[in-house]
Amino acid sequence: MLKVAFICVHNACRSQIAEALGKKLASDTFESYSAGTELRPNINQDAVRLMRRLYGIDMEQQGQKSKLISDIPAVDAVITMGCNVSCPNLPCRLREDWGLEDPSGKGDAAFLETIAKIEEKILDLKQRLKELK
Repeated sequence: MLKVAFICVHNACRSQIAEALGKKLASDTFESYSAGTELRPNINQDAVRLMRRLYGIDMEQQGQKSKLISDIPAVDAVITMGCNVSCPNLPCRLREDWGLEDPSGKGDAAFLETIAKIEEKILDLKQRLKELK
């Protein structure tokens, strides 16, 4: 099974959403991980609340937490969320940047827009990785 890492600086919002949606929508195609270059004590609580409401996913209950790049296994694909993160020592077959703005500190509308974009991109990635196998 291919492994995909969603990378963002703090691994607290966008990358956590991507990990959760990857697990829900694409677990038949790839394993989802998220990590960052810095840690945060908690996942963004607006993201947690909205993911629970929209998808019935409780990211914290599922054990998701802020992790460093060194905390995840070797991966086949690295997806950066749009925070200009360079990922040294993270070799992969596929690398891309999704260019997503961080909704942290903004209202629900910004979060809902970001979550919808991530869902769309997860489904597209799933299709492309099926063809890569």
